[in-house]
Amino acid sequence: MTLLRVEDLHTHFISRDLDNQIRVARALNGVSFALEPGRILGLVGETGAGKSLTATSIMGLLRPPARVVGGRALFEGRDLLAMPEAEVNALRGRDISLVVQSPKSSLDPLTRIGDQLIRIHRAHRKASEKAARERAVEMLASLGIPDPARRMAAWPHELSGGMAQRVLIALALMNAPRLLIADEPTTGLDVTVQAQILDLLRDLVRRTGIGAMIITHDLGVVAHYCDEMAVMYAGAIVESGPVRQVFANPSHPYTANLIGATPERLRLGGPRTVGGPPPNLFRLPEGCAYRDRCPQAGADCATPPPDVALGAGHVARCHRVAA
Repeated sequence: MTLLRVEDLHTHFISRDLDNQIRVARALNGVSFALEPGRILGLVGETGAGKSLTATSIMGLLRPPARVVGGRALFEGRDLLAMPEAEVNALRGRDISLVVQSPKSSLDPLTRIGDQLIRIHRAHRKASEKAARERAVEMLASLGIPDPARRMAAWPHELSGGMAQRVLIALALMNAPRLLIADEPTTGLDVTVQAQILDLLRDLVRRTGIGAMIITHDLGVVAHYCDEMAVMYAGAIVESGPVRQVFANPSHPYTANLIGATPERLRLGGPRTVGGPPPNLFRLPEGCAYRDRCPQAGADCATPPPDVALGAGHVARCHRVAA
């Protein structure tokens, strides 16, 4: 069974201006993708594309004025968006875990590391204090933290950035979730520590068979660590498929420009930027949202582009793509 299937997800920010007129920012516009057990999906796009919002929408963590206004998020066949809040709360932290950005600010500064790990485990599992402590030490050890029993007594401010990120991942994994969502899991870490963290995540997925979604703007992370990728632009998936196929044959102009702007492609003469400002979510253009920035745009781009299947799960949403 597919682990996570998101279908036609729409999330809006609904507010009022100074004249008390309703304003709607269409932040997610029909997001659809699927994730299988034992696989890693990379959700990629520039800042503001809707990557993190997709995760918080799925997990029911939105705060006003954000609101899901359409679509489904099926976790093992059950729609998270239609569940009572109590059921979703039970799933979060137990079957679905989120690793957020900025680990230092995500850890409770007034609670020792071990107590935080024990608390989250006992909140979702019927475990004794002793069993929860043993599980916590085991998790810290599995994530490469030296002397894990002693580290249980550490305070968050005593940890380096890389160590804090490992602890945050340990918190996410304490209850053996089946789905792990990692939102920019290596932001602010040096290159060596980034590689160590991502190696740990990849090994975990391969070893346990869980599914993982990595949200990132770094195409290098996607290329090296993900099995599938979905490219977001203005709150929609414009291209998706197996990583190797998308990199070998980027078929949406936005994907091609993103890949062309990576350091490796720049050395080969790729474009330096995607070009132009991103669209205003309060006034998205009709048809293709990318058309005002696209060098290939034509009159037909004023109508909604089709999803074109390119084989082996590779799909691009564009008028210029030939199947």
